[in-house]
Amino acid sequence: ANERKQEVSPVLPRAVQHRLDTMSEVDVATSVFIVVCGVVGVLFAIYQFRLIAKISLEATGDDSSFRLLADNNNQHSLIEIYNAIRLGADSFLHAEYKICLIFVVTFGTLVFFLTSRVPNDSGSGTHADWQQGGLTALAFVIGALTSIVSGYLGMKVAVFSNARTTISALDPVAPWTKSFNTAFRAGGVMGYSLCGISLITLYILCIAFNQVFSFAESPRTARALFESIAGFGLGGSSIALFGRVGGGIYTKAADVGADLVGKVEKNIPEDDPRNPATIADNVGDNVGDIAGMGADLFGSFAESTCAALVLSATSSELQSNFGTMLFPLVISAIGILTCILTSFVATNISPVKKGEDVEKVLKVQLILSTVLLTPLLALASWLFIPEEFSFDVKPEGVLETQTWWGVFICLLAGLWSGLLTGLITEYYTSHSYRPVREVAESSETGSATLIIYGLALGYKSAIIPVFLLALTVFASFYLCGLYGVSLAALGMLSSLSIGLTIDAYGPITDNAGGIAEMSGLPEEVREKTDALDAAGNTTAAIGKGFAIGSACLVGLALFGAFITRSELSSDAVSILSPRIFAALLVGAMIPYWFSAMTMKSVGIAANEMVKEVKRQFDTIPGLLNNEAGHAPADYARCIEISTNASLREMIPPGLLVMSTPLITGILFGQAAVAGLLAGAITSSVQMAISASNTGGAWDNAKKYVEKGCVYVDGVVQAKGSEIHKAAVVGDTVGDPLKDTSGPALNIVMKLMAILSLVFADFFNTFNDGEGLINWTQDTIAK
Repeated sequence: ANERKQEVSPVLPRAVQHRLDTMSEVDVATSVFIVVCGVVGVLFAIYQFRLIAKISLEATGDDSSFRLLADNNNQHSLIEIYNAIRLGADSFLHAEYKICLIFVVTFGTLVFFLTSRVPNDSGSGTHADWQQGGLTALAFVIGALTSIVSGYLGMKVAVFSNARTTISALDPVAPWTKSFNTAFRAGGVMGYSLCGISLITLYILCIAFNQVFSFAESPRTARALFESIAGFGLGGSSIALFGRVGGGIYTKAADVGADLVGKVEKNIPEDDPRNPATIADNVGDNVGDIAGMGADLFGSFAESTCAALVLSATSSELQSNFGTMLFPLVISAIGILTCILTSFVATNISPVKKGEDVEKVLKVQLILSTVLLTPLLALASWLFIPEEFSFDVKPEGVLETQTWWGVFICLLAGLWSGLLTGLITEYYTSHSYRPVREVAESSETGSATLIIYGLALGYKSAIIPVFLLALTVFASFYLCGLYGVSLAALGMLSSLSIGLTIDAYGPITDNAGGIAEMSGLPEEVREKTDALDAAGNTTAAIGKGFAIGSACLVGLALFGAFITRSELSSDAVSILSPRIFAALLVGAMIPYWFSAMTMKSVGIAANEMVKEVKRQFDTIPGLLNNEAGHAPADYARCIEISTNASLREMIPPGLLVMSTPLITGILFGQAAVAGLLAGAITSSVQMAISASNTGGAWDNAKKYVEKGCVYVDGVVQAKGSEIHKAAVVGDTVGDPLKDTSGPALNIVMKLMAILSLVFADFFNTFNDGEGLINWTQDTIAK
């Protein structure tokens, strides 16, 4: 047990001291802390939701917040649009999750049978370990269901809150404060409920599985325990793939269709109710940017924790106490409490009072949570990690002995590199800085030059984040080996609650602005929602950078766990091996193949949407010119197009990502899988950064033009100008880059790695891990 616990324990009551002294397998104090933090996170989410629910959508009595809704037509229109978005989001998620549930049952069965096939202890032959296979499959199902619940809850709360954010902007006393707090608290419901539920679920799995594979029995059972729990991360990441890809295709099909026909061709405003694709566009913000993003970051939490648990099982000192083994969960628990305290700064201590405050308040949340977590992570490392420890297998280039302060530096490196990556992303995607302004000004000579400038910006924006990630990986690996890399990922994700809050805030305010526009509310309301949304776009870029950086570290941590579980030596995965080098090249190609499939899927769906919008403008008399008494746009048909296209097109990219490691491991062996993963991770992180930042830069370049900030020969080039049309084209091209292919590459990095980790023993049953192709060659040679 940790000696420092004995040093600080006299401050505890004698009964508690006696219990801690005599604990065997389960550190009660650690368990209580983890569970309490998880419960507090869920309770805080419920508290946030109850505050939002107090805002009514119906005008009652003399409620002054509804003074601008006195016209019953406005109120009726607002509620009608709100219900249309709600029903559209529900119908898509129900359809998507039906497919996901079929997948969970089918693939869960495959997980059960394949992970039950393990090699004999003697090293030759195989046997069926139904217990380990069953627990891995159970963990997979629980992880998948937790991911579904997290995404669904986030989407429901976001849709519930969008119209209430619009109504809060009508408040005569404090419209800025109330509208911001409504959207921020709605994002908090998702952030804290997801983190709390995930933490409690994973802890319960650890305790339950410990009854079967007791970590204290032997190093082998400790490894079996956490290797089975790795199925939890696989389940979460699998659902995240469908959420990111399906939701991304849905939202961008509607967005591209609405922009090309509405803004470019017909010159009507964004979110104009005449445009048939506007409701589908607003629905897409929820299913893609809320449900998909929530599932993505849940997967990061689950996978990074599973990787750290698997790697910790290879150290006898870390195995000495279950509380020490659960240190990865302690990090997440500390993060929840810290983020809760930080959130009160935004809503109560220093609230938004004017438009200029919004971006500042959101940035303060990210910076303050990072600053507060720094000493807390140091304290946790000192309390929970032994003074010195080591691992059974130590790769080259790692310190001989690991220390608690080395663990802290790993966490610190991940925590601060995540913040810096996000801030650098903001620099390259916000029109407050020179890079995006250059892109906007390049539209003077047309959309071609704007696209060239945007692509160059995206490539350039990957330089510093990659250096930061490289330094983080190098320092973490040197101090604590592969375990250190997994801790760096956890350090970056320790502020996940507030990161999710801010990420979800953006789509909610975007929807609020669309509802205000479509309801015909006064310009002053739209000005407020636009300001809230503009700040959300900036912080969303920070969130995307954070998500990409964490996905890279999580992928590397899982890669390390796979190497450890497969017991591959440095020579076995040397790049000088033709098999490894060939697999490396194939792995580096996978993100391009995947991006090609998702980009084309958006193009196919957008093509259908453009044709439908044009058809409605041509066949519904008076719709385009907004003539009195004209029939309404058929929003339901556009929602149906996006839904069908996204569900149809999300399957092939998913099959590509999930089948590639399986086929490689079965045919070419575990070493080839290692090369495949290395290539996929290094290629994906750079593509993800450049794609996301290119799309974000084009989006904000368009907004910069719309603000009237671009001049040609002294003349303002605002909405409707040729320069604006060129900027809209760039924004439209960038939509699938920043909201479909770019974010989905996060899943590619993580899912391929966690799948390889879970099936590592299965790969080992084919010719002692050498694969069927090698087996065939050996047979021929004989």
